[in-house]
Amino acid sequence: MIGTIVNTCTIVVGTLLGVALHKGIKDRYKTALHDALGLACFAIGLNAVVTNLPKSQYPVLFIAAIAIGTVAGVALDLDARVKRLINSKQAASSSSSLANGLTTATLVYCIGPLSMLGPVISALQGDNTFLFTNATLDLVTATVFGSTYGIGMLLAAPVLFLWQGLFYCVALLSSAAVSDALMAELLIVGGLLITASGLSLLRIRDCHVLNMLPSLLVPPLWFLLVGLMGQL
Repeated sequence: MIGTIVNTCTIVVGTLLGVALHKGIKDRYKTALHDALGLACFAIGLNAVVTNLPKSQYPVLFIAAIAIGTVAGVALDLDARVKRLINSKQAASSSSSLANGLTTATLVYCIGPLSMLGPVISALQGDNTFLFTNATLDLVTATVFGSTYGIGMLLAAPVLFLWQGLFYCVALLSSAAVSDALMAELLIVGGLLITASGLSLLRIRDCHVLNMLPSLLVPPLWFLLVGLMGQL
């Protein structure tokens, strides 16, 4: 769980740094950091797609997964619901409510392809690239939250640890059921979502990545269906 531990520590360090800064980070530095991290996300996501496409047993499955998952996400209005919740908490920040800050931070830290797929890849393949990338993003975000809401934002760190730890443990317990073929499909779909996140950070295109998160469920369901049909 080294990736999750590092990610948790970056939230602690970022929060403390933000508290030390007090007045926050100037917008031009935030923009520069998000541009750099957006470019990194784009490259890492694209690399995951290109590396795993040749390993795919079903070359069009990722297309179906993205299409079906996005339609499901739009039907559930995931992106707008989460953004409305975050915006409502940020709007209430004028009262210096720690609860509002913690809710916003928890959503930002935990809901995303890097934070959800990263622990799975770490558990099954020992690859912490996604988690280290997420840790870098969270370091910047935690600094901003720490400078805005104060030392109490440290409470978001154990929440992230438990969240990613849950994904890690579930992946370990179900590792026998996760074949290399299924992992390749998950990495293709996850890579596309991370690439889309990079585009959003770079302000090239808001792909509403949260609406696409159900896409990660399509490959496991497909392999489950194929397995059941094979037993008939």
